[in-house]
Amino acid sequence: MDINSIFNFKEIASVTLTLFAVIDIIGSIPIIIDLRKREGKIESAKATIVSGVLMIVFLFLGQSILQLFGIDYQSFAMAGAIIIFLIGLEMILGKDFFHSDPETKSGSIVPLAFPLIVGAGTMTTLLSLRAAYSLPNVLVGIVLNLAFVYIVLKGSATIERKLGKDGANILRKIFGIILLAIAIKLFKTNL
Repeated sequence: MDINSIFNFKEIASVTLTLFAVIDIIGSIPIIIDLRKREGKIESAKATIVSGVLMIVFLFLGQSILQLFGIDYQSFAMAGAIIIFLIGLEMILGKDFFHSDPETKSGSIVPLAFPLIVGAGTMTTLLSLRAAYSLPNVLVGIVLNLAFVYIVLKGSATIERKLGKDGANILRKIFGIILLAIAIKLFKTNL
């Protein structure tokens, strides 16, 4: 069997770029820095693995899961919008809405892996990509995005040092406003 018959590099590029735009790990850097400061550390591998498992499970079972609970895409997107809105408020106001379990002391799962990396937008996009592209190409696109997510998470301390305290604070406030705008757009689109 020829590798070109299984993998289509144009499809892989399309899937990868689409997921990259939706996940927006670069835009999430201020949130990642904020989480790392608040929680003390980010478990990059754990967050990446959990994100990957969530994406792959939702790729295969997402539509069935939503139908099982009688949830439409719009309601799912609205729930994600509420969480994004709260994260934006945290960034702007400096208040903590997401409190981690004091014993685990890690935000690597909530809110980092879900809903920041794998939120309603990512899950809905995965369902759309599954309908438009072949499954092996979608899986490769997921893996490529997860590799990039891991690199950004692992390098968050270096990125923070480069930005400095004031740069990180400014970036956090700006992206907090952007997250609020994204949440409001999701509300308007899915209302």
